[in-house]
Amino acid sequence: MASTAPHDRLAARMAAVFGPETEEDRLVRENPDTVSWGETWWRKHYEWLLQSGYKLRPRYAPNWRPPWIGTGKSPDDFEEGQSNDDVIIMDATRTSDGTVVMFKQLDLSTRRTSLLEVKINEYLSSNPQASDPRNHTAQVSEVLQVPDEATKKILVMPFLRPFDDPHFQTFGEAIAFFTQIFEGLQFLHEHNIAHRDCTRNNVMMDATHLYPDLWHPSDIHRRRDWKGKAKHYTRTERPVKYYFIDYGLSELYNRDTARTWPPLELPVHGGDKSAPENQEKNCNTPCNPFATDIYYIGNLVRENFIQKYHGFSFMRGLIDDMIQDDPSKRPKIHEVVARYAKIRKSVYPWQLRARTIRKKEWKIVSLWRLPRHVVRTALFIATRKPAIPDL
Repeated sequence: MASTAPHDRLAARMAAVFGPETEEDRLVRENPDTVSWGETWWRKHYEWLLQSGYKLRPRYAPNWRPPWIGTGKSPDDFEEGQSNDDVIIMDATRTSDGTVVMFKQLDLSTRRTSLLEVKINEYLSSNPQASDPRNHTAQVSEVLQVPDEATKKILVMPFLRPFDDPHFQTFGEAIAFFTQIFEGLQFLHEHNIAHRDCTRNNVMMDATHLYPDLWHPSDIHRRRDWKGKAKHYTRTERPVKYYFIDYGLSELYNRDTARTWPPLELPVHGGDKSAPENQEKNCNTPCNPFATDIYYIGNLVRENFIQKYHGFSFMRGLIDDMIQDDPSKRPKIHEVVARYAKIRKSVYPWQLRARTIRKKEWKIVSLWRLPRHVVRTALFIATRKPAIPDL
């Protein structure tokens, strides 16, 4: 008897687990350079999304074929060769106005938190919450119900970028960032929402005004059309707004029905594992989730500014209090906002326009960048660009 080819044996095992292999599955298996297993879900729903007013990139069109085949070129040379690593997230273009948006796929059958995430997003994205300028939630413009999968929904959100890419050029730009994240957390806490994962990866910015040609989600330093580097302005030239994302671990409390206030909950482990209440010895001890939010934001400032750049010692006293081991000793968010307002006023005007210098930056690099910074600062002063680029 002839031996069975390896790919045929693999197909047989897959069929035993997932059922008969479809034509789409066969194409993915035989053409690994096309789309990944997770990406096929988006290709399957391409036409429905188009009818709903959103167009995915050409890579996900049903009849798409790789343009590099037969050219001798690598998929890396083509925009259509860029895959999507996080398959529950996808970018698309809204056909009505050409705006790029992000999709987040939620499966309500897998986690209770998915349903709560939809509820919290809808609450924060509706008025009067949506119109409050202190609301720094990446607001959901629409919730799409997947037609053939009753438990799946898609959140339609803004196309965002990590809060610290590109780097902060001046202290004034960092001051504007601190102002927004503190007031954003204050807004959430005033509405009895504990984020519970307001860590580095869940703080982003709307940088669409910074990048005239936008950026590609697979490589945020390349243009969206894959034609070179994504060039950008500075935050001083074009102020940005920062946002909290991902309410998958969040909780919306009802003060009237809560047994205790502040509430006490078992710790949840998000992106920042360093909080004292997240350590193994405390993992079964209920804690105040609002106090943990304070730690997360304080630690974000410590790790990404105080430890990364020279000159942020003026923030150290407040941040040290925010990251105390004992959650009960950390300041409430309204105290943080009040203390920070005084700190902000105490920073000298010349320091606001000073260039932020990373601690790992070589001195020769600092000297090379200085003349350009001086010229740019003089231009900003001449054109009356504020030292703190508030919105």
